[in-house]
Amino acid sequence: MTAAEAAARLGVSRQTLYAYVSRGLIEAYPTADPRVRAYAAEAVARLAEARHRGRRPREVARAALDWGLPVLDTAVTLIRDGTLYYRGSDAVALAETATLEEVAATLWAMPLAAAFGLAAAAVEPRGGDLIGAFAAATEDEPTAIGDEPTASWQQDPARLAAGSGALVRALGACVTGRAASTAPLHRHCAEAWGLDPAGAEAIRRALVLCADHELNASGFTARCIASAGASLRAAVIGGLAALSGSRHGGMTARVETLWDGLDGVDPAAALRRQLAGREPLPGFGHPLYPAGDPRAAALLAPLLAEDPRLRAIVAAGEELTGARPSLDLALVALRRHHGLPRGSAFGLFALGRSVGWIAQALEQRQAGGLIRPRAVYVGPEP
Repeated sequence: MTAAEAAARLGVSRQTLYAYVSRGLIEAYPTADPRVRAYAAEAVARLAEARHRGRRPREVARAALDWGLPVLDTAVTLIRDGTLYYRGSDAVALAETATLEEVAATLWAMPLAAAFGLAAAAVEPRGGDLIGAFAAATEDEPTAIGDEPTASWQQDPARLAAGSGALVRALGACVTGRAASTAPLHRHCAEAWGLDPAGAEAIRRALVLCADHELNASGFTARCIASAGASLRAAVIGGLAALSGSRHGGMTARVETLWDGLDGVDPAAALRRQLAGREPLPGFGHPLYPAGDPRAAALLAPLLAEDPRLRAIVAAGEELTGARPSLDLALVALRRHHGLPRGSAFGLFALGRSVGWIAQALEQRQAGGLIRPRAVYVGPEP
C-alpha cells in the first residue's frame, strides 16, 4: 500500500503514519522510487484492527499477548518478512557454516574463547527427564556449575561468560547422556549418537536454527525469571519447563505420535482420517511464517532429496492443510532419518534454544526492571 492508502485505512494523517513507523508499530519498505515508501497491507490491517479495539483493557491485553503488537525492545532476534535474523544476520545463512558456540557468542555479545575456551566442567548426566537431569547436574556442588557464576550480582565478565558456556555444555551432556566435553556441541552429539560427518553437519544446522526465536513462550519465561534477579541457570530451567509444553517444543512428541500412525500406510489417507476426526495436524503452519517456516525448509531440503516417504508425507500434509512444515516436523524428520534416539528431537530443540534463553536473560538484565504486567480482572466484583 502507498502511504496515502495506509493512512486512509488507519484513519490517520500521513504525519501520524510516519510517527507509527518511527515507533516501530509498522514498517516502511523502499520502492523503485527512492522518494516513495510502501506498507504491507497485512501489517496495516493488523494495526487498524488494534486501533479499532480502542482502549478497552480486555481487548488490548489479548492483542498484546496473542501474537500481537511488540511489547519489549530487543537487539537479539528479528523476524521480518518470513526471515529470521540473529543480531541482523540471516539465521538460515548462518546455519550453513556457523557452530552453535559461534552463534552463542554473537547473541550473548561475549568473546567465543571466554564462553567456551575453558575446560568443560565435570558434569555427569543423572537420568530422568531433561528438566530434572539438568537441574541436578548443575546443582551447587564442587564438580558442578551452580548458580554463582551466572548470578545477577556476578560482576566478573570472564566468570559470567564461562558460566554461560558451561550451562549449555551441561545441557548437551543431559541431552546425550555423555559427560560434558570441550568438543563443539554438534560433534559431541554426533559422537554420542554414532553419526557420520554428514549427520554431524545436520545436527550443527539444527542447533543453529533453534538458537532463538524472539519472544516465544520459553524465551519470554527466561526474561521474566531474569527480571526477578534469578541466575541464568534458573532462566534455563524455566525455559526448559516452558519448552516442554505441547504447544511449544513438546509439539515434537505430537509429531512423533502422528508419524507413528503413518508407518506402513498411505500418508495422505491417514492424514485425511485424522482431519476428518477434527484433529489438527501437528507440525504444519506457523503464524509468523505464512509462506513457510524458513528453519524447517533449510533442515528438510537435504532430507527430502533422499527420502521419498518424507516427500509423500510433506506433500500430503501441505495439500490437506494449505500450510508448510514447521520446525517441529523438521526436527522429527531429522531424528528419524538419522536414527537418533526417540526424544532427541526435543533434546536438540532445547539444546539449541538454551543459547537464546541465556541471550534473552542477559538482555533483560541490561534493560533492568521487573516484568510485572497487570491483569484485567473479569471476576465477580467485591
